[in-house]
Amino acid sequence: MKETDLIIMDLRQFLMCLSLCTAFALSKPTEKKDRVHHEPQLSDKVHNDAQSFDYDHDAFLGAEEAKTFDQLTPEESKERLGMIVDKIDADKDGFVTEGELKSWIKHAQKKYIYDNVENQWQEFDMNQDGLISWDEYRNVTYGTYLDDPDPDDGFNYKQMMVRDERRFKMADKDGDLIATKEEFTAFLHPEEYDYMKDIVVQETMEDIDKNADGFIDLEEYIGDMYSHDGNTDEPEWVKTEREQFVEFRDKNRDGKMDKEETKDWILPSDYDHAEAEARHLVYESDQNKDGKLTKEEIVDKYDLFVGSQATDFGEALVRHDEF
Repeated sequence: MKETDLIIMDLRQFLMCLSLCTAFALSKPTEKKDRVHHEPQLSDKVHNDAQSFDYDHDAFLGAEEAKTFDQLTPEESKERLGMIVDKIDADKDGFVTEGELKSWIKHAQKKYIYDNVENQWQEFDMNQDGLISWDEYRNVTYGTYLDDPDPDDGFNYKQMMVRDERRFKMADKDGDLIATKEEFTAFLHPEEYDYMKDIVVQETMEDIDKNADGFIDLEEYIGDMYSHDGNTDEPEWVKTEREQFVEFRDKNRDGKMDKEETKDWILPSDYDHAEAEARHLVYESDQNKDGKLTKEEIVDKYDLFVGSQATDFGEALVRHDEF
């Protein structure tokens, strides 16, 4: 296989992953396509501190990082936890607030996203200045493919570039067409940022609104999820989705979804697991009940925040008794 062919394959894969709302492969007729973005669970463990702190460890560190602490001695765990606390204390006032803890938990849970950005960063930061300009991104992503008026791979690169530029400008808060790492993360993963949610909704509506009237009607809604493919009998889940559209999606009962109704559908207001866990950790660790945590208070409760070779249930009970 030629090097140019490999480049084209990589480009296709990247573009399909990047385009959040168009990154759906053709489904089998009986498979359901899901556009709804839910906040993931903080852990697949049961949250029961009476049995173990495994859920809290996963929530605070992320599941993969939590495993590394299980191999450390208590002293090593405390030392590493102390260094983490310094990072959590964003304003460097010597205290960790519930808000700072919530932000840290959300960051820990999104590690895979930041890893994804890191993996792509060097490819796009052509001049190695620690920033990525729109020109750098455009040239690396599209390059000479824009010169081909009739690509044989089915992609309309010019249309995709216009869409990418719009999203890039939305992510670029200061409007200089140069993205910091955080702005580039918002560009690649807009569903994770509040200020990018409008572009997620807009792209979704453009994908589904086939008649371009600015709304999503019932048939467009179903057509995005399900292809009849010659079958006259719809699966049961399709009938359920029709009912969902009429009863819940179309709130004003006008037979179609507008922008706000689409936003409520694809970006629902989920229960904030990170906020609940931050509140729980502060409650359990705040010895003087001042509503914030010192490094000492956190390290004293290290078995709640992180694991070690010794943080089994028996030791946890002993530590609670000591407090």
